[in-house]
Amino acid sequence: MLSAFSDEHFMKEAFKEAQKAFDEDEVPVGAIIVCDNKIIARAHNMTERLNDVTAHAEMLVFTSATDYLGGKYLNECTLYVTLEPCVMCAGASYWTQLKKVVYGASDQKRGFAKHQENLLHPKTKIIKGLMENESSNLLKSFFQKKRD
Repeated sequence: MLSAFSDEHFMKEAFKEAQKAFDEDEVPVGAIIVCDNKIIARAHNMTERLNDVTAHAEMLVFTSATDYLGGKYLNECTLYVTLEPCVMCAGASYWTQLKKVVYGASDQKRGFAKHQENLLHPKTKIIKGLMENESSNLLKSFFQKKRD
């Protein structure tokens, strides 16, 4: 049985956000922020709807979480995201001082790890590849649909 406070449980919640993005014809990336075993923010990519190239799931969830907490630091929080953050989102996560980042699919073209692992805050723990197949398959399905 899946623990209500496991990384797997929370990644499934991020995946639900990615599915919402897919359904809205956005690149299917979902993210949540968890603090003290509670989801405090949810978001998915909204670059098309908002006509804003910076409206990545991570950027939106950072804004929502810091608003919820009333401060700019997320050093007691974990980001769960279905795709490896890009350089922009990794840079933003550095400034939030996230405690942990858990991501699903790697992004071979634009992921932060391709450039520098240390784009994240030095105290940020990283877990890679959780629900990697599901996240990757959703992205592949989205882009295949775009090509057809």
